[in-house]
Amino acid sequence: MLHKMTLRDKPFQQIKTGKKDIEMRLYDEKRSKIKARDQIEFTNTETNEKLLVNVVAIHIFNNFTELYKSFSKTRLGYGFKEKANPSDMLEYYNQGLQDIYRVVGIEIKLAK
Repeated sequence: MLHKMTLRDKPFQQIKTGKKDIEMRLYDEKRSKIKARDQIEFTNTETNEKLLVNVVAIHIFNNFTELYKSFSKTRLGYGFKEKANPSDMLEYYNQGLQDIYRVVGIEIKLAK
């Protein structure tokens, strides 16, 4: 199955260059339909460039704190010198939404 999602330029470029392989989202109705072996077409919100990835695995957590503890910060898109902080995700999803839906780390790799 093909899913369509948007991404800001920085994470889009990180996935495109292989620097990021875990996409973090709310595990809402849309994301709960994503399964391993599906594909996601990401659209860059700034350039409209498209990128196709394969879903390797789905990792479900109660909150972003748990998710951040399970993966290296570089897999989540942070640089070696950057501090990885789960509260960064509050910019996208408030705590109330996390409590309702939980969160997901979508493990991906570029489609060939």
